[in-house]
Amino acid sequence: MDMKSPDATLLRIGQSKLVKATRSIGQILVEAKFLDAEAALRIAQAQQEHGLRFGEAAVKLKLLTMADIEFALARQFEYPYLDQADGSVSRNVVSAFRPFGAFAEQMRSLRTRLCMQQAANPLVARTIAVLSAMPGEGRSFVAANLAVAFAQMGESTLLIDADLRSPTQHLLFNLPSRVGLSNILLGRSGPECMAKVAHFFDLSVLTAGSTPPNPQELLSRSRFAALLNEASEAFDVVIVDSPAVSRCADAQIIGARAGSSVLVTRIHKTDAKQLRRAHAALCECGANIVGTVLNDA
Repeated sequence: MDMKSPDATLLRIGQSKLVKATRSIGQILVEAKFLDAEAALRIAQAQQEHGLRFGEAAVKLKLLTMADIEFALARQFEYPYLDQADGSVSRNVVSAFRPFGAFAEQMRSLRTRLCMQQAANPLVARTIAVLSAMPGEGRSFVAANLAVAFAQMGESTLLIDADLRSPTQHLLFNLPSRVGLSNILLGRSGPECMAKVAHFFDLSVLTAGSTPPNPQELLSRSRFAALLNEASEAFDVVIVDSPAVSRCADAQIIGARAGSSVLVTRIHKTDAKQLRRAHAALCECGANIVGTVLNDA
């Protein structure tokens, strides 16, 4: 393979996991700005004098709380999540802030089911389209949280915002969306558009990019199928956000291109007739629908 080609660049982005030495709790907390260097030194001195662990000494000195120590331990064991005061990601990405809550457990359950589907049929690419019948049912919300759940498992994960009409992922992850998927499909940009999400080493996001006048035509191009194929080779998991099925045919194109699809429904929101129509339309175009998600948020 020509390592100067876009395919090779994409492969390197997905697989370039840096070899990281195990960082100490103190280093992690200083980097996260929970401590300054002077406070870290005080804790280290107390640790040596009293034969305590770093976290125990920090709590005893009232420089840190147990929640701070748990945060650093999660980072040390490569299970990232964000402090409640962190503003780098929208609070709607619940799994990023509350990884031990009921909602995050539901996302892990969905993740497990999708992994089992893949294990049962390893020939199906791990490219998962997140679809719904109507707007407002929580596709983007589920896609973002599912991507975080996969990244927390240590899977190199790419989240693609393929809703070129009303994109959301750049807002959820506080990323610029001037250049993204639409620009790649036009051939004007390359994989450098993908952005690593701060604090989540295994998560990258490809935003929708410039709003085009012809989203359906762009997604119908062979370039989109090629991009998904390249991404599925470069990353362990690819999650694709999409527009509502009832709104346009874009979702059918995305569903047909993805290895598998999940349909998101929402309690007190989803119309049964619209859901049946969406399911039929997706099946007709060859989408591999592996399940339905009930969004009760």
